[in-house]
Amino acid sequence: MALKRHPCNGTETHGRYNQSLTARIFTRLILAVLGILIVALTAIDFLVYGVAQKTYVDTLRVDLSEKGRVFSSVPREELIHNFNAYAKRANVRLTLVRNDGVVAADSENDASRMENHSNRPELIQAFHGQEGWIIRKSPTMGVDFLYVAVPADQGAVRLAVPLSKISAQVNLIRQKVLLSTALAFLPSVVLAAYFARYFSSKLGAIIEFAGKLAQGDFKARLPLKGGDELGVLGVKLNETGEKLEKMFQQLEQEHTELEKLERVRKDFVINVSHELRTPLASIQGYTETLIDGAIDDPDNNMRFLSIIRQNAERLRLLTEDLLTLSRIELKRYRFQFAHYDANALLSEQIDAMRPMAEKKRISLTLELAPGGTEVFCDSEAVHQIATNLLDNALKYTPEGGSVTLGARPFENDMVMIYVRDTGIGIPADELPRLFERFYRVDKARSRELGGTGLGLAIAKHLVRAQGGDIWVESSSTRGSTFHFTLPTKDIGQPEILSAQADLLLEAGLEPQRR
Repeated sequence: MALKRHPCNGTETHGRYNQSLTARIFTRLILAVLGILIVALTAIDFLVYGVAQKTYVDTLRVDLSEKGRVFSSVPREELIHNFNAYAKRANVRLTLVRNDGVVAADSENDASRMENHSNRPELIQAFHGQEGWIIRKSPTMGVDFLYVAVPADQGAVRLAVPLSKISAQVNLIRQKVLLSTALAFLPSVVLAAYFARYFSSKLGAIIEFAGKLAQGDFKARLPLKGGDELGVLGVKLNETGEKLEKMFQQLEQEHTELEKLERVRKDFVINVSHELRTPLASIQGYTETLIDGAIDDPDNNMRFLSIIRQNAERLRLLTEDLLTLSRIELKRYRFQFAHYDANALLSEQIDAMRPMAEKKRISLTLELAPGGTEVFCDSEAVHQIATNLLDNALKYTPEGGSVTLGARPFENDMVMIYVRDTGIGIPADELPRLFERFYRVDKARSRELGGTGLGLAIAKHLVRAQGGDIWVESSSTRGSTFHFTLPTKDIGQPEILSAQADLLLEAGLEPQRR
């Protein structure tokens, strides 16, 4: 059952809920993006610090090496004489060390008080004619230095820069890189905000749509379009909604059909009970009359027995028709399909019905199909169909009239067989229900003529079970013509239509195609 909602309040509530949901999703997406950016900046800072420090140290080392080679080329006396000036100009700590490790001069300390430097790694390399460098703490000053030593006349020249100076330069580089990166991230943040807004609105719509489906609103649709993943998801969700709506409508329709089928079943039971009650009551009444003494009445006893026999015969025919109809609907009617000559089938039928036609002085004629016309059918079923139609035509055609049985090719590889009479005809408003069980146009006359009311229903089921169709055309001035079709070849027709499909057709419903 569809849920009833207040049109105004429901829309406003859903609108506020959707806005709140979109805002929450947007906030979470933005926070996630910011978190990713912070992690990225931290990683960049860590990497930049290491790379910048190494790069700066390597550059500074090369610079110190070049300056050291320049100082080593200066004559020793001149170098010692201008030692502090050279150190200040180069902006380094300058040290001159003899081959035995004794410090000859130092720009920042008293050389005479300094310990022997023969064990310094950078100087050991310089004493061996190679440039040496190292980062370590100065024992004299207690500060970390970058030391670069180059070979010189009678010893080595060593240049040193405090590591604090290097760290300051590296930190300056870090700050510039981080600032540049943060500025570069600003467009990314704006773009992320745009996409967060875009995706949050779509996700909010999807969640709201799922909520509507959960509440049974299968008519709801998502406005999402586009070729991205959310657009495709929106299309698939809309398809799901359409399928759910169709399933719900199908369930409602099936519920309606079941209700109508139940009414058909009840009507059928009532009709069967009514049809059985009349002959049974007649048999019971005349039997009791005979028992009460009428059996000894020579003027009435045979007439009463004849009436009893007629009603017993009527019950037999009704029972046989009901059993036939039941076998067809329960798929227990055994069909034996084969190819038959259409004219041969019709000729046999004419021969079987001719005595009844002659008795009523009715002309019974056959209109043959073109030679070689074949039908793929069950001959016994066709015989029963034609018998029912011809029997009706002969019953409702007055003396001197005519009944024609014929066949001709029809569309879609079918053959149409027809029974045309010059009888009383059928009113147009009665035609739609003519093939229903127990439906009679003239009920009193039908019972008088001995009909069970099931002949046309059986004919309809047998025709459809063989892949054909049946219909009637009638006029009160020209009589009636019943048509039914049969295939000319095996069309793979299932053994029988389901009983439910036939009942739906009788109830005025179209069976669902599966």
